[in-house]
Amino acid sequence: MWEEFPPISTAEWEAAIRADLKGADYTKRLVWQTEEGIAVKPYYRKEDLPGTTGQARFTGEWKAKALADIPKDAVRGDLLHEQGATSVQEIGYALAESAGKRNAFVFAVGSNYFMEIAKLRAVRQLWARISKEPMVIWSRTPWANKSLYDPSANLMRCTTEAMSAIFGGCDYLIVEAARFPQHLAESLPRLLAEESHFDQVSDPAGGSYYVESLTASIAAEAWKVYESGLVGRNATIAASRAAKEKAVAERKRTLVGVNNYPDLTETVPAGAKLSSSSAHRLAEPFENIRQSVEKSGKRPVVLLLQRGDLKMRMARANFALNFFGCAGFEVRNSEKLEPADLVVLCSSDAEYLALAKEIVPQSKVPVLVAGNPKEQIEALRAAGIQDFVYVGVNAVELLSRWQGVLV
Repeated sequence: MWEEFPPISTAEWEAAIRADLKGADYTKRLVWQTEEGIAVKPYYRKEDLPGTTGQARFTGEWKAKALADIPKDAVRGDLLHEQGATSVQEIGYALAESAGKRNAFVFAVGSNYFMEIAKLRAVRQLWARISKEPMVIWSRTPWANKSLYDPSANLMRCTTEAMSAIFGGCDYLIVEAARFPQHLAESLPRLLAEESHFDQVSDPAGGSYYVESLTASIAAEAWKVYESGLVGRNATIAASRAAKEKAVAERKRTLVGVNNYPDLTETVPAGAKLSSSSAHRLAEPFENIRQSVEKSGKRPVVLLLQRGDLKMRMARANFALNFFGCAGFEVRNSEKLEPADLVVLCSSDAEYLALAKEIVPQSKVPVLVAGNPKEQIEALRAAGIQDFVYVGVNAVELLSRWQGVLV
């Protein structure tokens, strides 16, 4: 067997990858730059392991708790997370606030699965450099990434977040009910312990080339934050929050059910709300647009007019369906002009100008284009096209603009 499957060197893997890329930029295509500024490679091998690995202390023992159980003197790193802090900032500033004098910490555990596992592992390693006291980690599911819409998605987020907290080495776990029933929030830790046996595993991420490398990277960056102290903390976190909000608005960061893959038939019951008022929730700008539509009593009808190249028109119609569905608009498909409040042309770039010249004079409502045909923008605007919907556009700005026109 070993003769048939000999060891493959990193150089051989790299050569194969570059051959498959066919000249495309390796870094742009395969290296993920996290919001913390950490470059994540497409794969990791034994040689990527940091010089030292493992936890300062992690027995696998944890207990489910409630928010009211948190000690009053605990350092609240989770509140920094809710204000927009990155993982590195959350643990770095929390350690700086403690200054080695308080050993109980609360950290939020977001939906970036491996990053959050590595975050808790990293903070234990850093604490061991600061103090000989045992560190006590309280982990809770945050509000920053939760939504009034699609509570099922909130439940799934909480599930993976709870898993990250456990695998990362929390001592206590708090699951917040985010528009799903409280009994599910209470049952989730029991299911993870009694059915998945997550209370019987010690440091399951230990030895993973990827997680150990990620842990070391987070620890190194968080130590820099710790050493810099608390000066400028609010401004730094505000900048991180703005970057996150921009990524969500441009749909570079997906919130399922909010800025992508919405339930087109869902409406929020009157008076529905999420418990926390202190969190800067990333979903709020989209929620505000959708709730304005619902409260108006009128759902604007968006007609996706499909013509021409089958592959392109289907792809762009699916994109536009998702896009306008995020605002609570009613979306319909057709190959001919029908009554609607807004028409979106779905075709290929090469066919758009002729299609615009045909449809705009016939339409009694604004006509948009699904796509960003840069070389034809001026000609299309001259033909009467009023806007363009494409990957990377600021969806909050565009949907707000058209919600204001149509509602």
